[in-house]
Amino acid sequence: MDYILMVIELMGALGLFLFGMKILSEGIQRAAGDRLKHTLNLMTGNTFKALLTGIGVTAIIQSSSATTVMVVSFVNAGLLSVVQAAGVIFGANIGTTMTAWIVSLIGFKFKISAIALPLVGVGFIMMMAAKRSSRVRNYGEAAVGFGLLFLGLDYLSHALPAPSPELLHFLAKVADLGPLSVLIAAGAGTLFTILVHSSSASTAVVITLAVQGVINFEMAAGLVLGCNIGTTIDALLASIGAKVNAKRAAFLHIMFNVLGSVWAIILFTPFLALVNWLAGDSSVAQHIAMLHTVFNVINALIFTPFTRQLSALATKLIKDKPAEAAIHTRLEYIAAPLMDSPELNLLRARKEISDMAGLCQTMFTGFRNFLKEPRSDLEARINDFRNMENYADQMREELSRFLLECAGHDMNSSSSNNVGIMLRMVTDLEDITDDCFSLIMLLDKAAKRELEMDKDELESLVPYTQLVEDFLAFVKDNINRSINEEQLVTAGHLEESIDEFRGELKKKSRKRLQKGADVKAELLFIDLIRHIEKIGDRAFNVTRGLREIR
Repeated sequence: MDYILMVIELMGALGLFLFGMKILSEGIQRAAGDRLKHTLNLMTGNTFKALLTGIGVTAIIQSSSATTVMVVSFVNAGLLSVVQAAGVIFGANIGTTMTAWIVSLIGFKFKISAIALPLVGVGFIMMMAAKRSSRVRNYGEAAVGFGLLFLGLDYLSHALPAPSPELLHFLAKVADLGPLSVLIAAGAGTLFTILVHSSSASTAVVITLAVQGVINFEMAAGLVLGCNIGTTIDALLASIGAKVNAKRAAFLHIMFNVLGSVWAIILFTPFLALVNWLAGDSSVAQHIAMLHTVFNVINALIFTPFTRQLSALATKLIKDKPAEAAIHTRLEYIAAPLMDSPELNLLRARKEISDMAGLCQTMFTGFRNFLKEPRSDLEARINDFRNMENYADQMREELSRFLLECAGHDMNSSSSNNVGIMLRMVTDLEDITDDCFSLIMLLDKAAKRELEMDKDELESLVPYTQLVEDFLAFVKDNINRSINEEQLVTAGHLEESIDEFRGELKKKSRKRLQKGADVKAELLFIDLIRHIEKIGDRAFNVTRGLREIR
């Protein structure tokens, strides 16, 4: 019965620690949402910048799992390349060592309740006093998370009983097995981290066990190496069902941690000697924190120069699937952990909206090209357009759902405003694809009814459609950033030019009707003009959204 009670207490303490870490991470991510968006620009720089970004983001949000899942999601959305993701992942492994240092420097040197309870109290007051979406509330939530994290650590240290002579004798036997003891410890650390889904939490448990005298430093070192392998489970789970590049990013994370642990196990004795020399006469807790840091820093130093080669290896081992190239492939998103930071999710949505704008441009360019040879391979062209239009419908449905889910979470006022704008942009872009499909169907209608349009009529559409194509190119080029007032004025001039052109073309059509032209052919020509002009109107609506978005 005593053992059952001890296990329940340990589970409760660990649960409180993990819950505190979750609350802390969510609060900081929401409070720093706009700043974290800015860090994405660093991720897209060189490998060194990506490495620093990974260190910084993980040190702030206190979770390498959250960072790597975020990175895998960004790769899946096309915001990051595999090479850029590799640098961030390498940095995340260094950033996660911050938790071990907090635990080793604070957790066992002070009365934890003296720190934890005031943090919970102050944080709770900040949460209650501030507005729902304010940054003060988010920082208050982070303070509560810190307090709960420390309380969980305190309960964890008290829940562990003093080791019995029999247990110490058994562990001493395991520790005397040479290289095998390191492998056993690494395996145990891997399994435990897979179960708790947090290398920070499992490392904190290892430090607690070492401080209580349950395990020695060598066994703790083996467990920490295993924790680094086990933490890859979250990135692996996030990549299931994702696009091939997301799978490659997850594979890089696994390769980095597993190969790193392999060299550390092979060179275990000299590695520990280096750690002991760097840590000096400090406590066993600080020795473990130093080991965790040195291991990940050396790993980064070894692998970072070979980022491109490792990415190429991942590309070679995880090949593209032909099905992913099909235009009718359904849009997929990775949910769960990343939804804790809706501001960052909006970046993924912007990338998908950019792809949608590119689809609009592709469809309209295809229509323009087809105008030159309206009878060549019409059935195949209609099928391609139908597939693209269906894909756009799916994008609208999925993106709208995704954005509404983001809106259901706490976010700052700027991001809330952006969600509404982006929903309107998605609707306008999908309507453009509908208009493009209507245009190709009008040409099909003309062909089936054998309606011949005058050569001069078709030529008169060339500058008109060129204006619209230029407008769609302008939208695509600026879709991932806000535009200034001057650019909005430029877009307004484009829209006015399209309207003026439409008026002139309709006048010419009426004159041809007065001269006895084919009524059905002219009505079809007017329908073409009308749909093309509507595309210009919708493009201007999107441009206005780009001006309003922040």
